[in-house]
Amino acid sequence: MEPRVNGNQRGLELTRRHFLSHCGVGLGSMALGSLLAKEAGAQGVAHHAPRAKNVIFLFMAGGPSQLDLFDYKPRLADFDGQPAPESFLKGKRFAFIGPEAKLLASRRRFSQHGQSGAWISELLPHVSGVADELCIVRSMVTDQINHGPAKLFMNSGSPQYGRPSMGSWVSYGIGSPADNLPGFVVLQSGSRGPRIGAPLWGAGFLPTRHQGVPFRSGTEPILHLSTPPGFSAEAQEDFFNTVGALNQHRYEALRDEEIRTRIAAYEMASRMQTSAPELIDLSAESKATLDLYGPEAGSPSFATNCLLARRLVERGVRFVQLYHTDWDHHGNADLNLLEPLEQVTREVDQPIAGLIRDLKQRGLLEDTLVIWGGEFGRTPMTEYRVAVGRDHHVDAFTMFLAGGGTRAGYSHGHTDELGFAVTEGAVHVHDLHATILHLLGLDHLRLTYRFQGRDFRLTDVAGELVPELLA
Repeated sequence: MEPRVNGNQRGLELTRRHFLSHCGVGLGSMALGSLLAKEAGAQGVAHHAPRAKNVIFLFMAGGPSQLDLFDYKPRLADFDGQPAPESFLKGKRFAFIGPEAKLLASRRRFSQHGQSGAWISELLPHVSGVADELCIVRSMVTDQINHGPAKLFMNSGSPQYGRPSMGSWVSYGIGSPADNLPGFVVLQSGSRGPRIGAPLWGAGFLPTRHQGVPFRSGTEPILHLSTPPGFSAEAQEDFFNTVGALNQHRYEALRDEEIRTRIAAYEMASRMQTSAPELIDLSAESKATLDLYGPEAGSPSFATNCLLARRLVERGVRFVQLYHTDWDHHGNADLNLLEPLEQVTREVDQPIAGLIRDLKQRGLLEDTLVIWGGEFGRTPMTEYRVAVGRDHHVDAFTMFLAGGGTRAGYSHGHTDELGFAVTEGAVHVHDLHATILHLLGLDHLRLTYRFQGRDFRLTDVAGELVPELLA
């Protein structure tokens, strides 16, 4: 029965919406409190003592050829130009080539480097110079054979759209100490952006404040960050205050977390009007530092992005991801294992080594995890279109780690004598993710988020820590 009273008092119409939004001890407030507690508990508190505080992920979009860079296979020379053994092809998947494809020995010279004796190609002379800082994983495996799903899988642990990226999971899990910059920043270089684009650094079903923020090259890293001409600082402050008050009023009415994200975004944009221009101003960097990263440092390039990555982690940014394209060397005129491979390795070789050296000499490498790799590797067989190339390969490829509590001067895993499959120490993408989270103080089994009735995690329902990769 509807409650009624006598006299001048009117009956109370207690609607469900009114009850949930206005009752201080009601179900709505309790539900909101639970959500806020979950959000607060998920951020800023690691599950165990971290070995790394920041991540710089150098993503080589397209799939670098491990057989021409890190996985030395002299036996391939004995079978160069011959059909692959049927036993090696059984159960294997390839994107374009068939069973008639001929084996292809690398045309590149390999030699051992450092006290670790790591085998590295002549295409990476600068990376070879920091061989004893690297933890090379020659036994990576993945599930996805095509670029789009494989990139999503390496970045989010799922080949499907809509899952949070690794950087978003890290931001959600431990937050970021950066006050004036986003906790997750994306930098891009190469002839174009990576296939799939924004979903690679998206937050998925996590609150959108955890998504990656792409910075552009040039004087304006974020679009529309500068105050418009003719708009005074006082007028801008009044605008921010008015919009903030309206958003806060709306949040108090609806308790929608995305409104809080919008409020935080406006506040961050205001702070970044000062912090972003200071970040990209390299005038304070010494000539010696610029020379360390290579001749392209200071211009829009992968080299400059590596230098910016160091500056970002210095300022507390938790996760920095660099995408560099043009690694899809099938054998096209512009993408093959001849000059195009030489060109792209020249673009990244010195900057990568410079970044590692720079981090180390500044005392940052110990706390910064550097990751290098792509979405998959390349086949031991040739894919000849108009020039020599290799097809996609998911059963064996190479990545490397440096710093951040990883085992320096170590090469993990082995592939067979022709480079078809892993024979020892396989590391699946889920295992790599579990290990990265562990280094950051996060247990991949406990870092979860409930969405549509189930708990999700970066490693889905798989993943094992690889203790051999830890220092």
